[in-house]
Amino acid sequence: MVQRTVTGILLSVALAVLLYLGGWFFAVAVFVAVSLCIHEELRAFAHNDEHPVCWTSYAALTISAPLMMYYSAVTIIPTITLIIFAILFQIMRRENPNLNDLMVSVLPVITLVLPGMCLLGIMDTPLRRMQAMLLTMVFTIAVGGDTFALFVGTWIGGKKLCPRISPHKTVSGAIGGLTGSVLLAWLTGFLFARFLPTEAFPPMWANIVVGVVGGVAAQMGDLFASMVKRHCGIKDFSNLFPGHGGMLDRMDSILFSAVIVYSYRVIIMTFIPM
Repeated sequence: MVQRTVTGILLSVALAVLLYLGGWFFAVAVFVAVSLCIHEELRAFAHNDEHPVCWTSYAALTISAPLMMYYSAVTIIPTITLIIFAILFQIMRRENPNLNDLMVSVLPVITLVLPGMCLLGIMDTPLRRMQAMLLTMVFTIAVGGDTFALFVGTWIGGKKLCPRISPHKTVSGAIGGLTGSVLLAWLTGFLFARFLPTEAFPPMWANIVVGVVGGVAAQMGDLFASMVKRHCGIKDFSNLFPGHGGMLDRMDSILFSAVIVYSYRVIIMTFIPM
């Protein structure tokens, strides 16, 4: 427990520094983190005697990283479409084409590369302080949800949420986690609006809504990662972080919440008057 706490504190400090630096420092960190997630997920599938196409996920991330920072949504559909076509072409040309290999090849593109693109796409937000708020919200929704879920689930216990996927997660923990995501999404918006009053920020009700939807997405990301690990017969994706597992063990809920916050960014820029 001490090891887990120390690692968690160090990761939080590193994250705070990267959010403060922003720009290419943050972008490079996202690229490295998502690349490690791709490696861990593909290695898990290989451990389960499946044969995914590996290069396509890395290629998609490499291509999209600079494009998303400057052109955002314009690049998402073309990049994902071209990469999936490349996967289809390579799988169909194999001596023994296998549908399972196709699915585990596409899965990292949809569950890792696309969320990574969304995380980078938030950096295309014109207002620097709005960008900082949205990036902060990605992590507060996910980490806040995980923390509240752990404490509430341990304290109350009760009915299991998805026992065949993650036997330790409870309904009470899920409700507590969602409450934590909403509270911290609201708090993030409140603090930015309170201390930067000259900037235009979205209304508080909108932050609460994104906290609800993002909190649900974050928990689904956590459950999805557990499903992959159970399918592949592993406990953690790696031992990169002592007491916390691998990069994907830490990023699963963050990546799924990033999709929601990026969608929020698109809505803010298009529809919400500020």
